[in-house]
Formats: sequence, C-alpha cells, structure tokens
Amino acid sequence: MQNKLKGTGVAMITPFREDDSIDFNALEKLTLHLIKGGVDFLVVMGTTGENPTLSIQEQEAVLNHIIEVSEKKLPIVFGIGGNNTQAIISRIKNTDFSNIDAILSAAPYYNKPTQKGLYEHYKNIASASPVPVILYNVPGRTSVNISAETVVKLAEDFENIVAVKEASGNLSQVMQILKNKPDDFIVLSGDDTYTLPYIALGMQGVISVTANAYPKIFSDMVNESLNKNFDKAKELHYKLLDFTEALFAEGNPGGIKAASEILGICKKHVRLPLAPVSDRTYSLIEDLMKKI
Repeated sequence: MQNKLKGTGVAMITPFREDDSIDFNALEKLTLHLIKGGVDFLVVMGTTGENPTLSIQEQEAVLNHIIEVSEKKLPIVFGIGGNNTQAIISRIKNTDFSNIDAILSAAPYYNKPTQKGLYEHYKNIASASPVPVILYNVPGRTSVNISAETVVKLAEDFENIVAVKEASGNLSQVMQILKNKPDDFIVLSGDDTYTLPYIALGMQGVISVTANAYPKIFSDMVNESLNKNFDKAKELHYKLLDFTEALFAEGNPGGIKAASEILGICKKHVRLPLAPVSDRTYSLIEDLMKKI
C-alpha cells in the first residue's frame, strides 16, 4: 500500500447531464484524462463525487464503469462512510471488493462523536473491511475532528488502517501525526493548496480536487516535492494556486465542475442541494485557466 497510495490521488467528480442522470460517456473521458495525466490512484465516490446524492446502485455503477475504463492501470479507492456505523458495516459486507484496493471513510458527520466514539467507529470498520482503510478527517464538513492522538492510536492498533487523508487545516495537528505515526502509516493531504508544504513536512501525497482538471501539472508538482526538488515544485504550485483557490470560492465540487466544462470533459451540472457556481466565479475560473 505504501507504493499504491503514494503521490497523487484524484477525488473524482461524477459527471451529470442536466436531467440529473449520470453521464457515463463523460465519466469515461475523465478517467482516461486522469490516466493520461499520470496520476497515481483514483478515488471514487468521495465528497467531490457527490456521493450523498447518489443511490448505492448509482455509486456502484460509477465504480464499475471506472474499473472497466481504467483496465486496472491504477489503484482504486472507494468511498464508504457515514454516521451510522452499523450501516457502513452492512455496506462493506455487501460490497464486491475484487477490484477495490482500499476504502476511504470520512469521519461521522452531524452526530459529533467523542474521540472514544470515533475510535470505536473505525475499529468496527477496520474489523469488517477486507481491504485497507483510509481515515478521512475533514472537520469543516463533519463538525468533528479526529485528533492526532486518535489517528496515531488507530494506526498502531489496526493493521489494515493504513492511511489518513488529513484536511483539518491544522498545521500543529498534522505535525503531531507525522511525528508520532508508525513508519508504514501513510499521511495524505486533503488540501490542495497545502500539499507542497505538507510533503516538505513528511506527507507522502495527496487526494486532490484540482487534479481533475490538471492531472499532469499537479502530479508533476507532487513528484517534484517528493523528490525534494522544491524550486521546481514551487513553480508548479504557484502556477495552479489562484486557480485552485477559485475552485473552492463557492464550494466543492461546483468549481471543479465548471473547470471540467471549460475543458470539454463534462457539463457543470451538480445535483441538489448543490448549485452551479455563479457566472462571476465561472468567468474567474475561465480567465485563470487561460493563463495556465
């Protein structure tokens, strides 16, 4: 897993037509775009994939289409999370993992468990999962933070909890995880704009939104950072910085879907309760892409 999850993972969008149906032709185009761009692994049905608005059957259809198109060229990480531990375990037991390399499981949202509750939640997921588990800490969305101590304890106690996607934005917490984690535990950035400095501190990669649009530039930046060629990495980082910040101006994935439409990959359409970005933000993204 050290090799499979190192470098640039992409939190893939789910293309929709204007009637809300899944655009499988656009999904194929996106998958081939990412493979050609040199990314290291694909993350299917994460937050960027709008997984809360897709049925389980739709999620599996998206996963199976990506598996078919990618032809096992890249590892696949599948998002299975939620705030009902037993429902997640049931979902795991009813999932075909033959072409899935790991699962990404976001911290429970809304019910705001304690650190003990988070530990027990992931303990049960780890016990049920036949593939490695990636923790996903994103308190800006879930309203609960998986502390550095809890992440490290989970990493130490469960062999198949192999990584964390860290999107707390808390530099002190990130450093505590990197300082105290087991040697073989992987720490991935969940913030595109922080990826370069996080790798300088010891992270091994990223699960990126920006790379949906610019997989080669972003992957090159990550690889240069991992190889400690920070002058070149900074050049690529700053090339994408304004664009990346614009992507999140009105939330995710509205921004990256606008960029994908400009690139001719898919329509900007998102499912409710999300809405497309404003004309002003769309124009800003388009202008920044012309500069890139």
